[in-house]
Parts: sequence; C-alpha cells; structure tokens
Amino acid sequence: MFFLIIYVTLTVTINKIMSASTKLSTSVKALCYLATDSKPKNSTDIAKVTGINASKLRKLLSMLGKSGIVKSDSGMLGGFSLARKPSEIHLQEIYCAIEDRKAFYLNVNDDNLKENSSSKKINYFFLDLFSDIQVEIEKKMTDITLQSIIDNIK
Repeated sequence: MFFLIIYVTLTVTINKIMSASTKLSTSVKALCYLATDSKPKNSTDIAKVTGINASKLRKLLSMLGKSGIVKSDSGMLGGFSLARKPSEIHLQEIYCAIEDRKAFYLNVNDDNLKENSSSKKINYFFLDLFSDIQVEIEKKMTDITLQSIIDNIK
C-alpha cells in the first residue's frame, strides 16, 4: 500500500508538470516562418500563416527578442525577423527564452518526512534520476538547430 501511494503521487505529479507546453512548438512555427526570407514580417501576417493567436504570438516574439533570437523593426515596413542564421539558433536557447521551468521537472514534497525514511530516500532517488534526465534533454536540445528543424520538415 505504501509503495502504491508513492507511485500514484509521483505519477500524478509527473503528469501534471510534464503537460506539454505549446510555447515551444508555437515559437518554432513562427521562427520557421521568419526563416523563409530576411524581410521583416508583422505579427498579423505571421499569425495568419502559422495559425497562431496574434496576442500569444506577440508575447512569444517579445520574449524571443529579449533573448536576441529575433529582432524587431519599427515603422510601416517594420516587423520581426531572425537576429541570426537558423543554423545558429538552438532549440535549447528558444526553450530558455520562452519558458520559466525546466523541460523535465519533478516536484517532491518531503517537508514532513523523516531524514532516513524510505519515502525520503525514494524522493531523492527520483530527484537524482530526473536531474540526470534533464541534463540529457538539455544536451539534445542544444544539438538541434532551427535549421535542422527546417531541413527535417521539408
């Protein structure tokens, strides 16, 4: 019974936290469109072509701009464009620009557990495991460039 409770608690926690954020895929769609040519594109046009909600898109483009991934030009012919070549923009960099949490995170509440209890040791085991997985995810995302995504979807 004890292990069933831990399993259920971890499963619920993991499923809740790992729910896929659409920010990354939405940002990548917009960036792929911006990569089609170097002319600045306004958020209305990007929203129409990609099917992304315009206000959500502007928020994401603002975050990507603050991170130096996109640049924005003001004026009648202004808009958004990539700040660097697609081959120089990594998926991990995009993720860090738009998310405030790790890609793979486990939240374990062990405030009320005794230091050497089995429950606390199991929590530490999973925290270490998920930390190792996080490192691997970040490494993989660093190896993927916007250009490799564009090449993959052609």
